[in-house]
Amino acid sequence: MLRYLLRRIGYGFLILLGVNLLTFLLFFAVNTPDDMARLNIGGKRVTAEAIQNWKEAHGYDKPLIWNSKAQGTEKATDTIFWTHSARLMVGALGSSDAGRDIAYEIKERAWPSLALALPTFLLGVIVIVTFSLGLVFFRRTKLEYGGVILAVVMMSISSLFYIIFGQWLFSKVFKLFPISGFETGTAMITFLILPIAIGVFSRIGGDALLYRSMFLEEINKDYVRTARSKGLSETAVLFRHVLRNASLPIITSTVAVLPMLFLGSLIMESFFGIPGLGSFTIDAINAQDFAIVRTMVFVGTVLYVIGLILTDVAYTIADPRIRLK
Repeated sequence: MLRYLLRRIGYGFLILLGVNLLTFLLFFAVNTPDDMARLNIGGKRVTAEAIQNWKEAHGYDKPLIWNSKAQGTEKATDTIFWTHSARLMVGALGSSDAGRDIAYEIKERAWPSLALALPTFLLGVIVIVTFSLGLVFFRRTKLEYGGVILAVVMMSISSLFYIIFGQWLFSKVFKLFPISGFETGTAMITFLILPIAIGVFSRIGGDALLYRSMFLEEINKDYVRTARSKGLSETAVLFRHVLRNASLPIITSTVAVLPMLFLGSLIMESFFGIPGLGSFTIDAINAQDFAIVRTMVFVGTVLYVIGLILTDVAYTIADPRIRLK
């Protein structure tokens, strides 16, 4: 078990290094240090001297990856990649291009993101699993056919439509929930009800069909027929046997959601004005703040790697027949 975890951590380190380098290359394939300086200074009509001063002050006056003019190891270390991106590998988040402490911003904004994403995730799993089991329970009936059609329709609609329609219907027409003016404390609950409901509702379509396929694959296996022959009700068979044996693919399908719990929902936070990590990332992209962009991508990758490792551990809990070596 320990050897397996150490090996996965080593693989994760290589993934982080690759993602870090790829993020760096993609960002500077679209932007140049001159573009970043021009945007931060405030406009296109700025002097070359002002641009150069900004780059020197922020460490963007060096070559991107390789400094042919330097000597020895400084050919690799005296570069933008080494000074701005490589240090992430040792946990040094640094400051944004605007001078803000990135670690402090993440600490402050993580709680609003968690307050939105955690209930959305947990309620989503409960609702989707229950809905999928309901489709299997009423299989080969009009209820199942209607549920599948509904799921297909819901899956075909963009989540952006749900956000806009939900804001219009429940905030503009019925005036039940606010859509701006986020507050902390107990007032936050009223503000989060609508985005959580929209987040859960928008996930039902595609995930319900996926889970339904998993449950249908299990429903005709021998252990299910044995459970029925012992006199167990169909509800008991579904929840005590089918659900447990289909839990492995469900666990796998939820791994991709783990980074969202901390990084927030980019679209949801932007539309509802939630000061979380999702809106923090969107603002950084609009401002071409490379320091924040590469940090958020890196943190998301770290969380995803951790999620993969935790998934493998969860496999042994869900199915004791699996042993990690």
